[in-house]
Amino acid sequence: MRDTRESRLLLVLLIAIAFALITVDIRGGEESPVDGARQAAATVFGPVENGVAAAVDPVGNAIGAVRDSGNRHDRISTLEQENAALKARLGSDDRTNSRVRQLDAMLKNAGAGQYGIKGAEVIAIGAAQGFSWTVTIDAGANDGIRRDMTVLNGEGLVGRVTTVGPDTATVLLANDPDFTVGTRMEKTDELGFATGQGSRPLSVQFLNGKATVKAGDRLVTFGSSKDKPFVPGVPVGEVVRVDPSGGALTRTVYVKPYVGFTKLDIVGVVVQAPREDPRDMVLPKQPVKAKPKPTPTVTVTVQPNGDLVDGSGKVVGNINEQPGGDAAGDAAGDQQGNALPDNAANDQE
Repeated sequence: MRDTRESRLLLVLLIAIAFALITVDIRGGEESPVDGARQAAATVFGPVENGVAAAVDPVGNAIGAVRDSGNRHDRISTLEQENAALKARLGSDDRTNSRVRQLDAMLKNAGAGQYGIKGAEVIAIGAAQGFSWTVTIDAGANDGIRRDMTVLNGEGLVGRVTTVGPDTATVLLANDPDFTVGTRMEKTDELGFATGQGSRPLSVQFLNGKATVKAGDRLVTFGSSKDKPFVPGVPVGEVVRVDPSGGALTRTVYVKPYVGFTKLDIVGVVVQAPREDPRDMVLPKQPVKAKPKPTPTVTVTVQPNGDLVDGSGKVVGNINEQPGGDAAGDAAGDQQGNALPDNAANDQE
């Protein structure tokens, strides 16, 4: 269409009519006189709009997916972090359960021996104190810890305190070669001295070279003067080997300690000794040995006809059917023949 004066007038007229219709529609509200025309237009152009929308939707979805991909990545990262945190928490729960069991066992031992203890956690091992078997615990002078106090856990004797700082302390472990503790054997009360041998069993020398000692015998601490460095009754270990005395005044046995020195975690420092020696009360209970089952006894009676009858009256066999029965009869006949008097034998001749 060419740009002429008439075309411009037509455009102005159409715009004026459009504004007039809009004004009438707004003022008319729901009863607008152009509502019918609008519905007719919707009927005609609705299908066309739906088709265009269907064609455009995949493109819009693709654009939306690209726009939201960053958010999805963030959500995935968040979920992965939450899963990792959950796994870590589950792992820590397992460790917490282990520590709870250790603490429970230690408190039971302390209760059985009437020891007043201060709980502590192992926070470092050896090295700093040289080549000794030592650990550092997170309790010190501020917690009432003093030098030469006994250290135990839920299994038995751990060692003794050697160095004390304000908030930490060093414990010399019972398997250190410089560690020696007086011991007493369960039940027999035989006395000896246990010495650490590193990763090998403790070496124990008994004062009585003729003492009866066997594998499986158990030992506890004998105790020290004024309960330092050792309180009495703390489980030490179990005999695994006995060396012959060879005429010596003492004899050496080898004892496997109850405590696993390479996996220490929760320990207790005895800050108050028991009023009385607990003796063997802290030792774990021995497993009950199963009694052997008695062998059933069956009584069999021989009847005159040779039947073998058990206690319930059931025939279980016949003596004449037993292997070698004829030989047994011959032997019986021979015995009867030998038993005949001499004159009867002469008469038979």
